Amino acid sequence: MKKTILLFTLLLFSKVYSQNTPAYNEKLAKQLGADEYGMKSYVMAFLKRGPTPSKDSATSVQLQKAHMNNIQRMANEGKLCVAGPFLEKGEIRGIYIFNVTTIEEARKLTETDPLIKSGGLIMELHQWYGSAALQQINTIHSTITKTSF
Repeated sequence: MKKTILLFTLLLFSKVYSQNTPAYNEKLAKQLGADEYGMKSYVMAFLKRGPTPSKDSATSVQLQKAHMNNIQRMANEGKLCVAGPFLEKGEIRGIYIFNVTTIEEARKLTETDPLIKSGGLIMELHQWYGSAALQQINTIHSTITKTSF
């Protein structure tokens, strides 16, 4: 009796698990540049407090708006997968995950940021290995966003 219950439980669990596990999509994997593990190379940036933060509140607001517009532009171009601030007010202010393969490509993108140009932020860049699916975050995010920045 115990063996029958155990067998039934294993069969039921494997059926439920197999229904919730999506099938491998070779076309999508190739489109996203995924390796056999579904991963790829990115460049992660730590946005850190810069040497010359703006002391003027009007300038700060203007720079923040330009910073956000730059983030949106890079995301629209498919060069930026993830961006966001840290909630505490420490030295590291936020992160970017760039959809590029080299530090130099990421450096060129960071140089377009108005807060970097002003000295309000600096970037620390690192090679990073993560899920190729990150490239789809911006598309998904747009479907759940009610209010834009």
